[in-house]
Amino acid sequence: MAIVLSDRIKETTLTEGTADLELAGSSAGFDTFKDGIGDGEKTYYTIENFGRWETGIGTYTESTDTLSRDTVLSSNNIDDGSALKINLSGVSTVFVTYPAKKVIFVDEEGYATST
Repeated sequence: MAIVLSDRIKETTLTEGTADLELAGSSAGFDTFKDGIGDGEKTYYTIENFGRWETGIGTYTESTDTLSRDTVLSSNNIDDGSALKINLSGVSTVFVTYPAKKVIFVDEEGYATST
């Protein structure tokens, strides 16, 4: 399945712990995952929670208005060099992003390269 990207997708969540995110609505001026990503689609996301952060790949499910946390690409919760899910508490923000680990770009000489 392909990754879906969309601009200006940002929601809040009250999810606690390391569970999938139960979305609680878009931030002012932004769209929802439902509107921008769509049911059953995978996307790149970032979660911010009181100085903690996590970037990964998740799947949006419309029937439960949730975003799964399928693969953690990077976070500030590191154990033995591996990025782990952050432990959420209170209100968190989650948004669509394009993570540096997945970037492909054209360098100064015109060659495609990645990070």
